[in-house]
Amino acid sequence: MSLLPPALLVLADGTVFRGASVGAEGLASGEVVFNTAITGYQEILTDPSYCRQIVTLTHPHIGNTGTNPEDMESAKVYAAGLVVRDVSQRASSWRAERRLSEFLVANGVPGIAGIDTRRLTRIVRERGAQNGALLAGSDDVERALAAARAFPGLAGMDLAKVVTTEKPYEWSEGRWNLGEGFRNAGAARFRVVAYDYGVKRNILRMLVERGCRVTVVPAQTTARDTLALKPDGVFLSNGPGDPEPCDYAIRAIREIVDSGTPTFGICLGHQLMGLASGAKTLKMKFGHHGANHPVKDLETGQVVITSQNHGFAVDGSSISKNLRTTHVSLFDGSIQGLARTDRPAFCFQGHPEASPGPHDIGYLFDRFAKLMEDAEKN
Repeated sequence: MSLLPPALLVLADGTVFRGASVGAEGLASGEVVFNTAITGYQEILTDPSYCRQIVTLTHPHIGNTGTNPEDMESAKVYAAGLVVRDVSQRASSWRAERRLSEFLVANGVPGIAGIDTRRLTRIVRERGAQNGALLAGSDDVERALAAARAFPGLAGMDLAKVVTTEKPYEWSEGRWNLGEGFRNAGAARFRVVAYDYGVKRNILRMLVERGCRVTVVPAQTTARDTLALKPDGVFLSNGPGDPEPCDYAIRAIREIVDSGTPTFGICLGHQLMGLASGAKTLKMKFGHHGANHPVKDLETGQVVITSQNHGFAVDGSSISKNLRTTHVSLFDGSIQGLARTDRPAFCFQGHPEASPGPHDIGYLFDRFAKLMEDAEKN
């Protein structure tokens, strides 16, 4: 690490971490969060839900499998920066095309290694998610501190319209198979419109695997335009930022759900469906970011291990009669799943598509397909 350029991570409260630059040189500010996943760093970095966040990976050794085009969850890296204890300088996977540090440089994303990530994680757990700045290639503490204090925080920040697609597109790629790559979709049974608030590619693949022909539309698409496509179902994607400022999405979702069209939301889409149904959302202390979160399905009693990535949640005290809670976190009791009592619509806070993480909760995609099947019969 001593031969690498210097790097700083400075929190808005003045806490300074000194390490070595393992990515692009430059300055990035954002909300500092930690992720407890052991694997899947490329999927984490390219998840649009991490827009304007500096991600700390708690596993001490990161990067030994390198990076490759097939593990991209979007077209680029959305995380503002990466913080690790130790980064591998050698990629040992046969699928690797670039080392992690090369990948960060190619995407213009700063990274820092050689710091005490356990100490940083304790700070975030005890004080909550922190505003911070990552400065790579320089030792200018005052510059980094000024950037950290200038960051306004994610509360009140609408990022869905920042990361969304500029125009609609069709998606037909299915799951990945060893030695074959991504398979082509077969004949589609359902027409699904997927709102892109920061959608991950594996979500779209999971829909395709359930017989869906998927049309992805921009975040600000109106309900009228969506319903004009005569979808069998509407999907509401994950995404970054605060759900409350997304008034355009809340209005559209309310109209779509009230039309009786089967609707399924994940992550930000879950929070937006909650808001559209009369509930409220709140900023969590440090959020859920990882691939080992236990969640209880209240309908079956089953406990599943899930992938999580969110800093906001639906306020359990604000649930109205048209909503029922279907899943709760066994870490903190926060709401993980909701279903409308009067419409064919439901949502989940975690990530049933994984990438990275377990697939225990993947049955929610089957539930969505069943809703569309039942609507078809009626």
